Amino acid sequence: MEKHIMGENGISYTLGEDGLYYPDLYLPEETEYPIGKYVMLRKTYLQEHRKGLYLELVLAGKLNKHLHQINEECNQMMDRLVEQMKKRQGVTEELKMQDQMAWVGRMNNIRACAEEIVLKKIVYR
Repeated sequence: MEKHIMGENGISYTLGEDGLYYPDLYLPEETEYPIGKYVMLRKTYLQEHRKGLYLELVLAGKLNKHLHQINEECNQMMDRLVEQMKKRQGVTEELKMQDQMAWVGRMNNIRACAEEIVLKKIVYR
């Protein structure tokens, strides 16, 4: 028996130790991007709740690109929301100089609210 054969469908096969031929399949190369908080949350969400989309992205070699786009969207939306909420609530540098603890408390609240919106609108959709 030959070690490698080419099938009629254009896929090459390799002879296994058990005497069966297995297709030589490889996933396409993907670009590596930095892994952040939103990337891990999105990936876990896809694996647990959107298995079809997750497998489609993996098999097409587009998972890393998708996760990178989600990360970029989340970070941009967080920045935008935090700035908008700061303006609406009157959180300024002047407040920071006058009462640091009040400023920290308000900023923590703003970031938590903005993150909740980002998670709902982008990560878990």
